[in-house]
Amino acid sequence: MKKQLVLVVLLLAAMVGFAQAKTLKLAMDADPVSLDPHVQLSGGMLQYSHLVFDPLVRWTRETTIEGRLAERWERLDPKRVRFYLRKGVKFHSGNELTADDVVWTVNRLKQSVDFKGIFEPFETPVKVDKYTVDLVTKVPYPLLLNTATYIFPMDSKFYSGTDEKGMDKSAINKTGYSFANENASGTGRYIVTERQQGVKVVFEAFEGYWDKKSPGNVDKIVLTPIKNDATRVAALLSGDVDFIMPVPPQDMDRIERAPGVKLVTMSGTRIITFQLNQKRVEAFRNPKVRQAIVYAVNNAGIAKKLMKGRATAAAQNSPKGYLGHNPDLKPRYDLKKARQLMKEAGYGKGFEVSMIAPNNRYVNDEKIAEAVASMLGKIGIKVNLKTMPKAQYWDQFDQQVADIQMIGWHSDTEDTGNFFEFLLMCPNKETGYGQYNSGNYCNEEIDRLTLAAQSETDMAKRTAMLRKMEKIAYDEAAFVPLHWQDLSWAGKENLRIAEIVNVMNFPYFGDLVIE
Repeated sequence: MKKQLVLVVLLLAAMVGFAQAKTLKLAMDADPVSLDPHVQLSGGMLQYSHLVFDPLVRWTRETTIEGRLAERWERLDPKRVRFYLRKGVKFHSGNELTADDVVWTVNRLKQSVDFKGIFEPFETPVKVDKYTVDLVTKVPYPLLLNTATYIFPMDSKFYSGTDEKGMDKSAINKTGYSFANENASGTGRYIVTERQQGVKVVFEAFEGYWDKKSPGNVDKIVLTPIKNDATRVAALLSGDVDFIMPVPPQDMDRIERAPGVKLVTMSGTRIITFQLNQKRVEAFRNPKVRQAIVYAVNNAGIAKKLMKGRATAAAQNSPKGYLGHNPDLKPRYDLKKARQLMKEAGYGKGFEVSMIAPNNRYVNDEKIAEAVASMLGKIGIKVNLKTMPKAQYWDQFDQQVADIQMIGWHSDTEDTGNFFEFLLMCPNKETGYGQYNSGNYCNEEIDRLTLAAQSETDMAKRTAMLRKMEKIAYDEAAFVPLHWQDLSWAGKENLRIAEIVNVMNFPYFGDLVIE
């Protein structure tokens, strides 16, 4: 009788476990190009890393940083931050995570073609003890913690030595065979159990996963790459898949109206702007002309009508949540003021300029460019607009073929300084600063503050610097701010999508709950 009772209990437990098992059918525009997290710096590979590996720390929805494999951390001096690792964390191979794995991983990142630029400021990490490691930089570096979000510790024992082909297991190979391209051992919630490049990737839950507090209940993820936007949306609406990303903007309204599915959006951090080339157009050297253009562009109207409310009108580079976000700076559409400024600058009769923009890079980019061109016509500036596919656009942008050029920018480090380093510092081919400053705007005070902020580890002082930089750029109309694009995802109604998304656009599927 006892044996029968035990069997019944075991059978009931198995049935409950089976009932609770959840599979997510996920469709993205591409699948991971490799199982090696260091082979390519891309959104798809970082999303893969959050599934199979775990970072030391990660971004939250509120643009703060929370611990993952690092329980806590402390800054010891301007060039050193100590990380305390969780104890008992296992890799998929069964090996335990230790400080040795963090040291090994950072050293490998410094050798990766795609990641070495991000980790250039870093020295070799210092192992303090088995579960403690110091990340050290060459100079004081306030963005050390931001950069740590890119550190997904790899299993150094698993990737050391030679494989059955006699090749170094740690080798990074972007195009051919390597052990790491085809084998993975991370600490993440999922293990890759099946992979057909361009067809399907299957992720199954790792029984030894360390995060027992995670509410996630997805045991299996089947990722199908669907490059075509319309096909991806159709797969969701027909029920063939449960979750899609990215969501094509032209189908957002359709998804919102459809039964059984939902659209989730949040304000993003990618700023869309126009740059005014001061080397090509003498009038653009006059701050009043640049201010007139900013006043003439109704960016709040663009966000409301063209973007259908799925964008936030901007007056600066830094979105809310960034250290440099200056709450005093507001969008400033005022056509009467714009015309007055043109007269004061001596250009009351206007002038003619050229403009280029992509037509498939940013959400509604071509329509936005057309709208801005029309708005500038109201202050006497005749715009000759040319749009083109992104494959052609960037060569034209780099050559600065037009007087006004569109560019969108997302800060890799989710920090204000990145905008200024690439978009607003005086262009310098030797240092690389101002690499995407096609307006050729140059202000020595902004350059000085940008460089000083790079090594200021006192956050109060650094915040003041960054906000001052935004105020200078605002007062001088250094560029034409439009909006920050919203991020969006779509899935079935029983998915708690809003709880796993973030500004980095890497949903944390390990925490996803299917009701």
